[in-house]
Amino acid sequence: MSMRRIVLALVAIVAFAITGKAQSNSDRLSLGVGCLYQNGLDFTLSYEHEGKYHHAWEFFANGYIKWAECASCKHICPESFWKNYRSYGFGVAYKPCVVRGRNHYGNVRIGASAGSDTRRFLGGIHLGYEHNYVLRGGWQLFCQVKTDLMIKGEDLFRTGIVLGVKLPLN
Repeated sequence: MSMRRIVLALVAIVAFAITGKAQSNSDRLSLGVGCLYQNGLDFTLSYEHEGKYHHAWEFFANGYIKWAECASCKHICPESFWKNYRSYGFGVAYKPCVVRGRNHYGNVRIGASAGSDTRRFLGGIHLGYEHNYVLRGGWQLFCQVKTDLMIKGEDLFRTGIVLGVKLPLN
């Protein structure tokens, strides 16, 4: 190996070490949107604090819309989409890491929430799996398979897939 290649390799390693940033003890803001069974649309805005080994705590606000077919026109119109059934909640989830790879990792998501459907109080228990793909600059894309058990809600079980992005805060 020539001296030129060794020097270039050392420069690349030093440049990567200077610009690289450890994932431990980092904070992120995330936004996720997904479809849930049956006829549900889910929006989640959350703050995530990651500890060692990609274990994380998530504090979230969640909105849910369930659409239905309109009785008069027999289609899904704006009235039957936006005003059929809506709920919101605020909660916390613990996410222990169960899978690690070079640029990806997976967490089990276990949490609870409290909120309302504009008529009565709702409680929720949240279970799922989230897989994260790390991009340059600390950005992340995630795919989440979620199951929610909603206490006193119109839907007892909600299950589906959420896709989203996480932005680094520090």
